[in-house]
Amino acid sequence: MTMNLKKKIQQRLLSLTLFSVMLCISNFVQAKVKLPSIFSDYMVFQQKTKAVVWGKADPGKTISISTTWSSARYTSKADELGNWKILVATPSYGGPYAMTISDGDPLILMNIMIGEVWVCSGQSNMEMPLAGWGKVNNYEQEIAAAKYPDIRLLQVDHVTSNSPLNDAKVANSGWKPCNSQYVAEFSSVAYFFAREIYNKTKVPIGLIHTSWGGTIAEAWTSGATLKTMPDFVEAVHKIENSEKDKSGSSLEQQLASWQQLVLAKDTGLVAGKPAWIANSLDVSSWKVMSLPTEWEQAGMPGFDGVVWFRKNITIPQAWEGKELTINLGTIDDNDITFFDGEKIGETEGYNKPRSYTIPANKVKAGTFALVVRIFDGSGGGGIYGNKDVISLVSEGGSRFSLDGEWQYKVGLNLKDIPPTPALSTGPNRTTVLYNAMIHPFLQFPIKGAIWYQGESNADRAHQYRTLFPAMITDWRKQWGIGDFPFYFVQLANFMKVDEKPVASAWAELRDAQRGALSLPNTGMAVSIDLGDAGDIHPKNKQDVGKRLALIALAKTYGIKVPYTGPVYQSAKIESGVVKLNFTAAEGLKTSDGAELKGFAIAGSDQKFHWAKAEIKGNQIVLSSKEVPEPVAVRYAWANNPVCNLVNGVGLPASPFRTDKWADSTK
Repeated sequence: MTMNLKKKIQQRLLSLTLFSVMLCISNFVQAKVKLPSIFSDYMVFQQKTKAVVWGKADPGKTISISTTWSSARYTSKADELGNWKILVATPSYGGPYAMTISDGDPLILMNIMIGEVWVCSGQSNMEMPLAGWGKVNNYEQEIAAAKYPDIRLLQVDHVTSNSPLNDAKVANSGWKPCNSQYVAEFSSVAYFFAREIYNKTKVPIGLIHTSWGGTIAEAWTSGATLKTMPDFVEAVHKIENSEKDKSGSSLEQQLASWQQLVLAKDTGLVAGKPAWIANSLDVSSWKVMSLPTEWEQAGMPGFDGVVWFRKNITIPQAWEGKELTINLGTIDDNDITFFDGEKIGETEGYNKPRSYTIPANKVKAGTFALVVRIFDGSGGGGIYGNKDVISLVSEGGSRFSLDGEWQYKVGLNLKDIPPTPALSTGPNRTTVLYNAMIHPFLQFPIKGAIWYQGESNADRAHQYRTLFPAMITDWRKQWGIGDFPFYFVQLANFMKVDEKPVASAWAELRDAQRGALSLPNTGMAVSIDLGDAGDIHPKNKQDVGKRLALIALAKTYGIKVPYTGPVYQSAKIESGVVKLNFTAAEGLKTSDGAELKGFAIAGSDQKFHWAKAEIKGNQIVLSSKEVPEPVAVRYAWANNPVCNLVNGVGLPASPFRTDKWADSTK
């Protein structure tokens, strides 16, 4: 999965190395009290609960908290390590409110909403943004229409850790309101889920989006739980004991040395200083590339390393002395941007929009060089966002487009230096994502979780029958707030269509997901009709989010809406005919008005054949000349099944099987 792999191994260790520095320069630096990243302006607290507020202060300091939703005042003392924790009662939903946290030096959080907090996690189909590499159906219109100030977004950055962390690294300095600026690179499934619920309930919603493409479920599960499962014991012990390599150097030390090598070998730098940013530089030997695009698609296949891009910008006399904004959209992975020979900004992260300001006193009429140094560690690279975004905008609103031809020159090909040591610390290791991207939020009360993952575990689908319920149970135990709602997406159809019934790892994974419904307070959104044979990231995320929301509306919010398609209940076999019974079966029909497809039956020889299927009331009746004595039924049992059973409201039936024969992935 190319885009799944774009959650860069290199970027992860960069994040780890710089993590403590980033905390120090957060927007809370002006106060003595230090708060984890979960607390910021625009945040959402879970309604009607005892919300935990915690942080750091000088040892022995008295911490006080007051809010505008209550006259209560809460106090506590920081312990000998400076840690403090206070429980704050929250009312029914509403806002905006403010919270003051003080150790004598007040820190005020503004525009807080009280509502429902949902954790949104999984792999790339949960991560898939509206714009960027995702570009869901009608993404431009969807982004323009995203005006929901009572929906708040917290984007968790990709970080791994071999031990549990108490704080997470987040984008955009914390929570942000849901608008066109911030929703574009946010999880499309999470957004469409929240939008549907908000439009029905008007309850403010906070979304903690913590997912990572291409990742395995065991990476999101605690070591304590995994050590109860024989398949994972050795791997967890290895993680717990892998802080140092054989040389005794920590991974962070190895990375720091490698980063210095990158700088030394980048020919665009001389003695560590940029050599290709002057307006007068001779660039006649530079090549030309039309941006935006990934450079792999523009004559640089498989390239990873440093590329310097350059474009001459002519500033008209009318713009002189006016502040300018340079919008570069999204860049993969990291950039440093220069204008008129001076650095104007830098950003780390392939999924973050770039927008840099040139102060009015630096703006002169004339022609100047805009230079962007891009580092890409693996996968796709370049300036790849929407061409309508990359632009130069004057203070008065005048706009100059930056799409089109840019000159470029390679500064460093990573093939010319030793590989990054980050390769030993990727995300697909047991418990490392739980440690870094789930554990930091365990003290924070939530309403529930939504989950879209499984592609990366499909080859071990039989194992997933145990692993997935264990992960759900693990999260609930670790949060300590009971069996909170956990709703998940069953894998969509993908890959080529099989002419005959065959074994399928993806079908077994879907069945393992269906099995997790035995846990209390769970729900599954079926997406077997929403996939794309040629794209593991189908573009219709609107219906995925809506189907998750229907489950939540019915099971969590108590609103009477149909939320599931036909669910297999029982089978009766008489005289070579199988009669299937379903729940949620009112108005059984086919989605396309054609004959019923997708059912296969087998005899005791365990060889499946396509069945003739008919709808008779709320039952499905099956038969096959090849199987005179059927004993088992399977429906939609393939990577990309041709199936069309829905109920009266058009929701599809889940793939299922009636047999308990051995999985092909066992």
